[in-house]
Amino acid sequence: MAEIDRAAVQGALAAVRDPTSGKDVVSAGLIDGIATRGGHVQFAIKVDPAMGAGIEKLRQACEAAVRAIPGLQSVTAVMTAEKPPARAPAPHHHAGQRTGRPAPSGPAQGGDAQAALLAPGVKHIVAVASGKGGVGKSTTAVNLALGLAALGRKVGLLDADIYGPSMPRMLKVTEKPTPKEGGRILLPIERHGLKTMSIGYLVAEETPMIWRGPMVQSALEQMLRDVDWGPLDVMIVDMPPGTGDAQLTMAQKVKLAGAVIVSTPQDIALIDARKGLQMFRKTAVPVLGFVENMSYFLCPHCGERSEIFGHGGARQEAEKLGVPFLGEVPLHLDIRTHSDSGDPIVAAKPDGEHARIYRDIAARVWAALDGGEQSRPAPRIVIR
Repeated sequence: MAEIDRAAVQGALAAVRDPTSGKDVVSAGLIDGIATRGGHVQFAIKVDPAMGAGIEKLRQACEAAVRAIPGLQSVTAVMTAEKPPARAPAPHHHAGQRTGRPAPSGPAQGGDAQAALLAPGVKHIVAVASGKGGVGKSTTAVNLALGLAALGRKVGLLDADIYGPSMPRMLKVTEKPTPKEGGRILLPIERHGLKTMSIGYLVAEETPMIWRGPMVQSALEQMLRDVDWGPLDVMIVDMPPGTGDAQLTMAQKVKLAGAVIVSTPQDIALIDARKGLQMFRKTAVPVLGFVENMSYFLCPHCGERSEIFGHGGARQEAEKLGVPFLGEVPLHLDIRTHSDSGDPIVAAKPDGEHARIYRDIAARVWAALDGGEQSRPAPRIVIR
C-alpha cells in the first residue's frame, strides 16, 4: 500500500477555511501532529472552545477534505481545544521601586474554577499509576474499575495514556464515540457497566501519536470536559508510565482523590514506583496504596506457585513509605488472555479467585475514598 504523503494532507487541508481568521486552517496554524501510515491519516486541530458547535463542523470539513486524497483508507481529526492565554496586567511601580523586577508569583487565578469544569459530576477521581511500563498497570486499572462496579458503584474509566492507549484492545472497542448536543460533547462508550473514554477510540490502532506536551494536556482536558460522564461515584484514570505531562496535568487540573501505585516485586520496578509515589506527594495527592502485580506465578496446569520476580517487595516498600498495601495479584494465564481478548477477568469470571482478588483491592480503595476527605482542593505546583 502506497504511503500517503504529508504534503498531500497539508494541501487538502489548505482548502478548508478557518471561520474565525478567514485563512485556511494550515496558514492559520490550526493543524498539528499530522501522522500518516499506509492509507491511514491522523492529525490534530487546535481550536478555541468559544467556537461552540462550529468546532464539530470544522472537524468534519477537515476530515472530508483529506478523505478525497486517492488511496486513503481512514482519516481521524482530533480536536485539541485551547483558550487563548489571558493577558497579564501591566505592573504598577511605586516610587523608588526598581523597574524590570518580576512581580512575585502566586497561585494561578481561576484554578479551582477550571478544575470544577472537568468531570463535574464525578465524586472521586483516582489515578492508577506506575513509575515504568510493563508492570500491568492498565490490567489493574480496568479490573479495579470493574471491581468497584461490582460493589454497586457508578464507575468511569479514562485512558490517559495518549501515546499508548490500552482500553480499545482491553475492552474490545472498535466503534467511535458518538457526539451529543451539536457535536461538541461526546458520549462515553459503555462496556461491562463502565463509562469509558480513550484517545484510542478516536484514532486507528496503528496510528502513532506524535504530539508535544501542550497537545497531550489539551487532549486530557477535553476528554474530561467534553465527555458526558454524568454522575459517577468514582472515575479510574489509567495513567501512562512515568512522571511526565499527563501526570502533571491530572495533578494540577483535577481534584484527584488519590493514587494507586502498581509495581512488580523486583527492585528495578520498585525504584520507579517510588518516584511515582514521591511525585504524587509533591503535588499533594494522597497515595491510597500499593498493588503488587505479577506477585507470583501460578501454573495453569498443576497450580504450582513460583515467585519469578521475587515476592513481597511492594508490601515491604509500602510499609517503609508509610502507605497502605492493597493486595497482590498473581501472574496467571487467565488474566493475560482475558485482557488481550477484550473481556477482563473480573467481567469474564466474576466468581473466580482472580476476580475476588481485584474486588478485595477495590473494596480497600473504596473504603479509603468513602472515609477520606470529601472536598480536597485541586493542588497547585509552584516551581521555585
